Amino acid sequence: MDLTTYAELAVLLVNSPDRLSGLPGLRALLEESGRPEHAGHLGRDDLDALRDLREELVAVFDAAAGGHEREVVDRLNALLRRHPVHPQISAHDGEPWHMHLTEGGRFSDQYIVGAVMGLAAIVTGLGVDRLGLCQASPCRRVYLDTSSNRSRRYCSERCASRANVAAYRARKKSDQARSGR
Repeated sequence: MDLTTYAELAVLLVNSPDRLSGLPGLRALLEESGRPEHAGHLGRDDLDALRDLREELVAVFDAAAGGHEREVVDRLNALLRRHPVHPQISAHDGEPWHMHLTEGGRFSDQYIVGAVMGLAAIVTGLGVDRLGLCQASPCRRVYLDTSSNRSRRYCSERCASRANVAAYRARKKSDQARSGR
């Protein structure tokens, strides 16, 4: 079972607040997460539950970005208590038997359990500092740093490029100011 894939559900949810304005947006989120088969079974309760989870996950990533390791762990433990994990053996799409995480029938329950358990696995296996908040201003998107040297600082190549160009221009402007041009 690759829990990083489950943790990506948390990242996708945090980075998609616009998709939680209604059921059509949530269906689009499911398409992106690779779970389109659940789109027809969504209800208002699922949307409300995922909105609530998003707010809690934002607080987890903010605490991680602030270096508040204990707060991250306390928040994840609270979520794990509220949404107990039930592993299930599954086979689909021509894949061999493998493990899935589930908490019952509603789609939002399954999404929540996967996202929270995935983040818990990242924190316990790799460390709290692997939960990142993009350092490109004004971006506030989150990411998982699964690099071997803990070097990721941006949510995407686009933000990394934008930050590098801004830093280059600032250095160039500073150099020009010092040289009196």
